[in-house]
Amino acid sequence: MAEKAALHNLGCKVNAYETEMMRGLLEKAGYEIVPFAPGADVYVINTCTVTNIADRKSRQMLHKARKMNPDSIVVAVGCYVETAVTPVEEDGTVDIVLGNRQKKDLVEAIRQYKAARKGTETARCGNRPADDCTDRQAGSDQKYAQDDSGETFYDREHTRASIKVQDGCNQFCTYCIIPYARGRIQSRPIEEVLKEIRSLAKDGCREVVLTGIHLSSFGKDTGTTLLALIQAVHEIAGIERIRLGSLEPGIITEEFARALGQLPKVCPHFHLSLQSGCDSVLKRMNRHYTAEEYARKCTILREVFDHPALTTDVIVGFPQETMEEFGETVSFLRQICLYETHIFKYSVRHGTRAAAMPGQISEADKSTRSNILIELGEQNRTRYEQECRGMTCEALFEEKMEINGMDYFVGYTKEYIRVAVPAMAAVQNQILVGSLGKPLAPHILALDI
Repeated sequence: MAEKAALHNLGCKVNAYETEMMRGLLEKAGYEIVPFAPGADVYVINTCTVTNIADRKSRQMLHKARKMNPDSIVVAVGCYVETAVTPVEEDGTVDIVLGNRQKKDLVEAIRQYKAARKGTETARCGNRPADDCTDRQAGSDQKYAQDDSGETFYDREHTRASIKVQDGCNQFCTYCIIPYARGRIQSRPIEEVLKEIRSLAKDGCREVVLTGIHLSSFGKDTGTTLLALIQAVHEIAGIERIRLGSLEPGIITEEFARALGQLPKVCPHFHLSLQSGCDSVLKRMNRHYTAEEYARKCTILREVFDHPALTTDVIVGFPQETMEEFGETVSFLRQICLYETHIFKYSVRHGTRAAAMPGQISEADKSTRSNILIELGEQNRTRYEQECRGMTCEALFEEKMEINGMDYFVGYTKEYIRVAVPAMAAVQNQILVGSLGKPLAPHILALDI
């Protein structure tokens, strides 16, 4: 009888991609993949460390795995492992610890652990010193975290696939621990990415999302560019949509935007990291643009694309942020009217420059500021959806769900507006064209076809 393995993912789309890779490796090794519930022989938790909450969730899931089966093998992998090796190693719930660039070694690490438990050889990981198990150095030359076979691992229950094209970050924003957890930038060869996407297209996938830890830096280490990659993906038959992950404002130039505008498969949905609408805060964050420059990037995209969906991230309560500085961010967000704004309360990451800054903001003040921006973001999102009503859009349908007692198929337009049609009018992975109609549920519009 095959051993059972369960996986749980925390964090970003890159982590989700790597979780799928590990799932595929386990399946290929003969494991039966089961839900993250009692009864598994192996539990793999792909951890995150972007905030204190992410750290806490990572610890909770590791402990939950041990409780679900005390005799199981619990594997901790990912970013929390990279930045909190000693606590993880000393945590009696964890058997195997793997760094980000050792995820491809998961099956072999489990094999060695089992052998060591039987007393036949020494374990490479599992309550061992950190240097034995993780790649913690930002300049590491260890191999890119990718399955050596080049095989594509894709959740075929979904119509959209996230493709990891880049890892690492060289920016070192003062609040961010990720460069220490992920290391320096590493770009995948374009032909390797194209091979994976061609395989997905043959499998019926119609939309791909190009993702990375710092997507805008793709190609800087290999002498190519993100635009060259997008243009190459655009030529792949069967792929009808290309969506981009988070971008830095600096990559948006008139030339870049116009080039994207010539590629009809590119979705007019752009996530531009902002973090603050106040120049003095941006400077303390080591962000390399001003609010005015960011606004200009939004204008460029709106000039090239018809009603693009622009989304962003904002951090509130950064060290020394005064109410006047926060007010500048509020005014700026009102001015540029983005589609979606993801709000994060500043989280101290030990080892970063911001953690040592004086003037740390209280949790109560962070919560107050967060609530103000969440409400503003909701208003902006509703306004954008109202402006889009009556527009002709195409939607890719992904799942069936019940809305107001009726069955609908639900999907997304290229702008990432969530839409629905009666279940008898669509099937999964179908693209339909229609007019955006009235709201059927919060942030789900009818597509009148």
